[in-house]
Amino acid sequence: MIFDTLRQTLAAEQPAALATVIAGDQLGTKLLIRPAHALEGTLGAPELDAQVSVDALELLDAERSEARDYQSSAGAVSVLIETYPPPPHLIIVGAVHAAIPLTACAKQLGFRVTIVDPRAAFATRERFPHADELVIEWPDEALPKLRLDRSTYVAVLTHDPKLDDPAVRIALAYPVRYVGAIGSPKTQAARKQNLREAGVSEDALARIHGPIGLPLGSKTPAEIAISILAEMIAVRRGKPSQ
Repeated sequence: MIFDTLRQTLAAEQPAALATVIAGDQLGTKLLIRPAHALEGTLGAPELDAQVSVDALELLDAERSEARDYQSSAGAVSVLIETYPPPPHLIIVGAVHAAIPLTACAKQLGFRVTIVDPRAAFATRERFPHADELVIEWPDEALPKLRLDRSTYVAVLTHDPKLDDPAVRIALAYPVRYVGAIGSPKTQAARKQNLREAGVSEDALARIHGPIGLPLGSKTPAEIAISILAEMIAVRRGKPSQ
């Protein structure tokens, strides 16, 4: 039953963690942990299930699996926690030149890539043959209908406040792992002030990576794409990005 649920969860690209007792009493017992779902199975003691579920959610967010030792009423046990995060999902707002190599490189790293742009002349399959999805809508309409969780990365690239600012505002309302926005420091300051006036909190504003990308001195679209991906990788792996 647990494995049936796990298979269904993974097929739906939803996060899950599977805990298994690998040493001690209750050897081989399993516990399935899914965010916002009831636990399935047991490791032999309620307090052990509770502690392992907390640790599993932390490991799931960090995209790591590991074995840990616990003490409970069931005795000393070792538990292997295997995590299954969804595939990383990159949402690119703006079908601009830099988005083309960004899409191609992100696909090489295993990302699912969605392009969002209301301008049908730019968001074409000819320009973005590697994209998984092209969404011809305004960002504030499109983003809430997409997967916006801890496996999601949002790169806002249009240089047009009518597109960029709503996209950033929507992205910050969800627990996405990365929100990056193009633009000079002056543009970033103006954007933050606009968002502040729209009710976005200072904590949320602090999540914006802007100017987007690591400061590599990038000039060409391909170099800009590499700087953005490098920053995303740093965030994903828990390394300082600035």
